[in-house]
Amino acid sequence: MTTLRTPGPTLGVVGGGQLGRMLAEAASPLGVEVVVLDPTPDCPAAPVARDQIVADFDDEAGIRELAARADVLTFEIELADQDVLERVSEDSGTPVHPKPSTLRTIHDKLVQKRELEDAGVPVPPFREVEDADDIRDAIDDYGAPVMLKARTGGYDGRGNVPVESKADADEALESVAGPAMVESFVDFEREVSVIAVKGDDEVATFPLGENVHVDEILRETIVPARSSEAAAERAYDVARDVLEVMDGRGVYGIELFETPDGEILLNEIAPRPHNSGHWTIEGAQSSQFEQHTRAVLGWSLGSTELRSPTVLTNLLGDVDEERRAELGDIDRLLETPGANLHWYGKRQVRPLRKMGHVTVSAEDEDADVEALLETARELEDAVTFRN
Repeated sequence: MTTLRTPGPTLGVVGGGQLGRMLAEAASPLGVEVVVLDPTPDCPAAPVARDQIVADFDDEAGIRELAARADVLTFEIELADQDVLERVSEDSGTPVHPKPSTLRTIHDKLVQKRELEDAGVPVPPFREVEDADDIRDAIDDYGAPVMLKARTGGYDGRGNVPVESKADADEALESVAGPAMVESFVDFEREVSVIAVKGDDEVATFPLGENVHVDEILRETIVPARSSEAAAERAYDVARDVLEVMDGRGVYGIELFETPDGEILLNEIAPRPHNSGHWTIEGAQSSQFEQHTRAVLGWSLGSTELRSPTVLTNLLGDVDEERRAELGDIDRLLETPGANLHWYGKRQVRPLRKMGHVTVSAEDEDADVEALLETARELEDAVTFRN
């Protein structure tokens, strides 16, 4: 039986960006305190967390201090060092969720794909890249273009390079500048994602979201996805199979390709709350951040049911160079019924940096998502960081 006291349990989070900020916002009503570790003083999570430890994501002394102050450790960024987390957890007795072994699998995209393929999860054809000839061989086997990916460190499209021809192979490999893999290019109907939760002997999934990327950066999420019922059920099945491979409790963002014939292929996994799940704050009975808090603490999960159709659009830096973050012309956004602004508190805006997001939720479950999407785009177009 779960008992809550004051002060409540403390969640130690490696990373204090916007995910840490929203995690702290969701944990507070549950009586859960959050301490974050982040190298940036006064990081985005700092104003809403109990405290911040200023240290690098792989700083063992900092993570040991975090473990000493927490009942459980988690992370909101894959740059957390799995070996340090594992060592600190063993020495301190403070559990880590998801498990460091999962982070180790996720950290290397080639290892990730191999383990998932071995488990029967459908993935695009892929292979390891040691030199440019491996890319050219992949083009022979898969056809052009192919997608070259950095095995570690890439996010928001960084480290992903489409290779259109054999002549581009050397330059593409040089741009990745490290261990790489190559995948066949998937001719998809749409990109979708399942935000899945692995609890203590229970699993839950949020409704399928449809994602719109430009230059490999997520711009919009539409819920429910404009997929067939059969494709959506297949996506949930694949997500549950993925969770079987993952070790440890928490939220997992599972990105998928839906092909024109309704098949589902795994793209990538994030062992943490995910940008494509931010819509759950307004659009679901409980948010992905509340679910992550519940899951890592070993508490019962909440409802993942849809409140009403919801569209999310990211607020990206529309500037040419770094400058102080000032978002102007927000009045229409604030005045629109069903629209919600989330500001991440970052001090500086850079080109295409994620600075916040907007959700637009309908009043009833039968609303037209196309109309919601149009409203969200109009609101996003109306605001600017240029002044």
